[in-house]
Amino acid sequence: MRWLKRLLILLLVVIAGLGVFAFLTVRASFPQLNGDLEVAGLDNEVRVIRDEYGIPHIYADTTSDLFRAQEYIEAQDRFFQMDFWRHIGSARLSEMFGDSQVDTDKFLRAFDFAGTAEIELEMMSDQARNILAWYSDGVNAYLADHRGSSLSLEYGILPLSAPGYEPQPWTPVHTLTWAKVMSWDLSGNFSDEVSRSLLAETLTVEQVGQLFPPYPDDHPVIVPEDLRTGSNAPWTVGVPAGAMAALNSADDGRRLVNALTGGGFEGIGSNNWVISGALTASGMPILANDPHLANQIPSIWYEVGLHCNAVGPDCPFDVVGFTFAGTPGVVIGHNPSIAWGVTTEAADTQDLFIEKVNPDSPNQYEVDGVWVDMNVRSETINIAGGESETYDVYTTRHGPIISDLHGGADEVIDPETDYSEGYAVALAWKSLEPSTLVESIIAINLATNWEEFRAAASMWDVAAQNLVYADTVGNIGFQSTGEIPIRPNSDGLRPLPGWETANDWVGTVPFEEMPFLFNPERGYIATANQPILVAGSLPFIGRDGAYGYRAARIEELLNDSQKHDVASVQRMQMDNRDGGAANIVPALLSVPTRQPEVLEVQNLLEAWSPGNSGFQVGTDSPGAAAYQGTWRHLLDLTFTDDLPENQRPEGGSRWFEVVSELVNDPEDPFWDNQNTPDVESAAEIMEAAMASAHAEMTELIGSDSEKWRWGDLHLASFENQTLGQSGIAPVEWLFNRSAPNRVAGSDSIVNSVGWNVTVGYEVDWVPSMRMVVDLGDLAGSTSIHTTGQSGHAFHGNYADMIEMWTDGVQHPMLWDRSQVDLAAANILVLKPLSG
Repeated sequence: MRWLKRLLILLLVVIAGLGVFAFLTVRASFPQLNGDLEVAGLDNEVRVIRDEYGIPHIYADTTSDLFRAQEYIEAQDRFFQMDFWRHIGSARLSEMFGDSQVDTDKFLRAFDFAGTAEIELEMMSDQARNILAWYSDGVNAYLADHRGSSLSLEYGILPLSAPGYEPQPWTPVHTLTWAKVMSWDLSGNFSDEVSRSLLAETLTVEQVGQLFPPYPDDHPVIVPEDLRTGSNAPWTVGVPAGAMAALNSADDGRRLVNALTGGGFEGIGSNNWVISGALTASGMPILANDPHLANQIPSIWYEVGLHCNAVGPDCPFDVVGFTFAGTPGVVIGHNPSIAWGVTTEAADTQDLFIEKVNPDSPNQYEVDGVWVDMNVRSETINIAGGESETYDVYTTRHGPIISDLHGGADEVIDPETDYSEGYAVALAWKSLEPSTLVESIIAINLATNWEEFRAAASMWDVAAQNLVYADTVGNIGFQSTGEIPIRPNSDGLRPLPGWETANDWVGTVPFEEMPFLFNPERGYIATANQPILVAGSLPFIGRDGAYGYRAARIEELLNDSQKHDVASVQRMQMDNRDGGAANIVPALLSVPTRQPEVLEVQNLLEAWSPGNSGFQVGTDSPGAAAYQGTWRHLLDLTFTDDLPENQRPEGGSRWFEVVSELVNDPEDPFWDNQNTPDVESAAEIMEAAMASAHAEMTELIGSDSEKWRWGDLHLASFENQTLGQSGIAPVEWLFNRSAPNRVAGSDSIVNSVGWNVTVGYEVDWVPSMRMVVDLGDLAGSTSIHTTGQSGHAFHGNYADMIEMWTDGVQHPMLWDRSQVDLAAANILVLKPLSG
């Protein structure tokens, strides 16, 4: 017994010791938030005031100290995220995570983001280059004093995949490559080109046209024709006349091409709108923004305030808002004079070119009947825990060869198509050229009026965005951005023969010809990834985009007779009305049935219709659960038998429109299930969809349909992008926050909390932040992002915003120094190194 007692005591001591070790290891990376801290490179003291959410407001005497401090603080909170992101941008993920990332690195290495960033750095203004250099100084000052798990908990676990890994110093190129990665994330057109090519192999021209329907006439574009007045209309530069004639030709093939208008920007979109003082209670503008991006932890956004103690020529910054960790300045936010927000522009900046390769010399490709040499460069991928791999990257005049690197591109030249062996696919994309995006962001931070804002926006050349604007004088505006290719003989909707120079781009649309609005009479501007202009207008910006269901609902709410304020705009951001259901539910209710389960679903849908809850996809709604389940099974039963597996509908506004049109033709061949000997009608498929939904809901959330709740299906988990997807349960537990977060909303509604019908009801992208800026009282503005400011697991600010975000609550977006001081939870003084 004595030895047993000693053994138990020893065991308890070991457990306690492990607990203390784990506690200390987890906390080792928590940043110093109070007191004084010496930082290399500073010239003067910098004060950092954080509120209870960990949002820092940085006060400095000089521009150099301001940006050194910004990056020091961001490195305190998010360095592992920054390190991961720069490895994406430089295509060096294998150095951190081993051979599992070799294929990803090869694909990204083809784009040579790092090489392009080096050129950008040389082309920059002295101001922008200096800011990037000061910013890098701040990161490296932090790295000088932190190693391993004291830098971030992830570095204590990373040796499992990368023994001996040590983060390298930060350079300006790392910031510039991340801008390229975000541009890729916000570009959707080339996948649509692949889809159209693959669908055309098995479907008729008319059927492909059905799956890419024209933009609805009753849904709003951003710049209506009646607002195109003065210098703003009509545009005359864009697509040359010959191409426009081809686009508008009446023959069946061209009619199809003219109708292909959607899909690529579903799920990577955003909402923003700006309201003039004529429609607000204060008489001053209100600006709102909520970008839609993948749900993850840490959040993709970092909120910060950058303030010069004495604003003047030597230190001109006074700005608050959201940025990406690793990027100087503020990407979305406001300064003392203006506010701005962004949404992805439905712009076509990518084309696939099928290159004819010389069978006798695979390093050559054809140009107008002549073989010319490709650019060939050697790349070496260093692999953690393995041998390095060296290979060649091939580039034509259009761009890098991506076949053999991207499955979709390979399928375009499948042997069963017109293109087979002897061909390769190159990607032309404006983001592969040197950019001035970072300079644009810095200039926007400093703009004080509409003219300066537009001048800054003219440098926003990649990751084309819809920018909305408001100022404290009372003006509102909109500006489209990006370098939009001019295609003299193409609509940009399908891969093109690269061996014919007639298919090449011939420049870009001049900024002066890009659409804009300034103080429209209707008193508001709203963008939600819908087309900027009506079909056939110039310039030709693109044919892919959202189908306007979000935009239509936003305009409906903006036209409400009430005077808007910050609270009403916050409610707008959380609006859950499903516009697609408004078209489809009446057809479901008209289906004759004797099945009790289907009648039960129909009763729920009828109660969910206008006059009751009005198609609101609320967390506690049985009708929303019944409809979303029916929607999932309706798409599956209607299209799975007709489409290739990788082209099946994932949901979203394009499919809203497809099915809305389809229910008007109950004998359409898409309704028939080709896997049965019978010919099914629309009514039979819709009845089967409701029956399948009832069965699935019963299995997942119970047999009592009155107790079905959409939120019990629509759950938001927040995964760490790296170790949170390791497959090792204890490691995932450390970094993920997967406790059920029941959320309202759905695809292509204002509160656009997305899910993929081919996978399940779990959330896969979200409004990644919400912001409402009151230009009449900047201190009354509000904001929130998805998880929290900190990137350190178990820190108090790691996940403290999740519940607020879920409930639609926003915190004060602090502005005035007195407001910041009053909300101070921590005060840190950064000092120059002594001696």
